[in-house]
Amino acid sequence: MSDLQCAAVLLMARHGHAYEPEPGTDGDLGLTPDGVAQARALAASLRDRRVAGLFTSTLRRAVETGAVVGEQLGLRPEALPGLVEFDLGPDTETPDGEARALQVMRRWVDGDLDAALPGGESGTQVVTRFAGAAQEIADRFRGETVLVISHGGAMSLVLPHLAAAEPGMTESRWIPPCGVAEVHVDADGWLLKTWPGSTDMAVAGH
Repeated sequence: MSDLQCAAVLLMARHGHAYEPEPGTDGDLGLTPDGVAQARALAASLRDRRVAGLFTSTLRRAVETGAVVGEQLGLRPEALPGLVEFDLGPDTETPDGEARALQVMRRWVDGDLDAALPGGESGTQVVTRFAGAAQEIADRFRGETVLVISHGGAMSLVLPHLAAAEPGMTESRWIPPCGVAEVHVDADGWLLKTWPGSTDMAVAGH
């Protein structure tokens, strides 16, 4: 079997629970004590998986999750900008911004990936840059297992569009902190093996 046919197993995890930002401040905050505990539990759950690599987004909550997991598993995290959460732009800070943002995200879920707010990413842009980063990882680790720490929104948007899955698997879109989706990537494409989502928005937290 060629290297291209050997599947890379990507364990795509959401970061641990992070502090809530104050309105009008930088939202890139670190992990709460609960988030650190979640990261440690994630590492413990993967001790028997022979994880060969560890990647994170460049946002602080993902980097800190990767640092905790990496220390526990003896891995050095590598941060990739393509794995960051989607950016809906400055309009989300306006009085009706949250409602407009929800409208855009609903359009993405319905398949309209060209939807965007002024100055924000479209769904197509998010899928393209996230998929590029994930494919780069898969190409480097054919036949191995890699942990990728990203964000619930990006994972919920991108993975259902890229990976074949059992019908209905990804309808539960709210991913809990340190929830893990297992994706196999080979020359034939992407296959979603497990999905950690919930129908309860409250499990998502920040």
